[in-house]
Amino acid sequence: MSDPGQQQPAYGSQGYGSGPGQPNYGQQGYGAQGYPPAPAGYGAPPVGPIGEVRSTGTCILLFIVTLGFYSWYWFFKTHEEMKRHSNDGLGGAIALILAIFVGVVMPYLTSYEAGKLYERRGQQAPVGGLTGLWYFPGVFILVGPIIWFVKTNGALNDYWRSVGAPG
Repeated sequence: MSDPGQQQPAYGSQGYGSGPGQPNYGQQGYGAQGYPPAPAGYGAPPVGPIGEVRSTGTCILLFIVTLGFYSWYWFFKTHEEMKRHSNDGLGGAIALILAIFVGVVMPYLTSYEAGKLYERRGQQAPVGGLTGLWYFPGVFILVGPIIWFVKTNGALNDYWRSVGAPG
């Protein structure tokens, strides 16, 4: 029993551990649970399935053989994969509509969204919206669209491989 003249601590002011009147039973106090910080360069994990690695040479050949119609398929598939993987972006249907009606904007949007995949992981984007300048006005030097496609498709392929895609 405590001395009647002794001041009692306020309820709840006594910390955890073995205080007066509380047996310890050989247990030690609990410290703060420490977790190591996330490694630098990693952002939010991907939320969806991994996209397909596409051969740049095969895609260029298909663009030529189909007289450009393959580009609509390519824009649809790549934007759909990026949307499912990151839960952000245009998505395939909107990309297809834009490719059909205002196709000149697609190189800018595709390169921009591909770059955002890298930025979400805390990495520097190898392509961005300005990469689309290789396509237009780069079309006037004839090789501009090819340079744009090699850079953008290459960046997408590198990203998909980095998250585990075969190829």
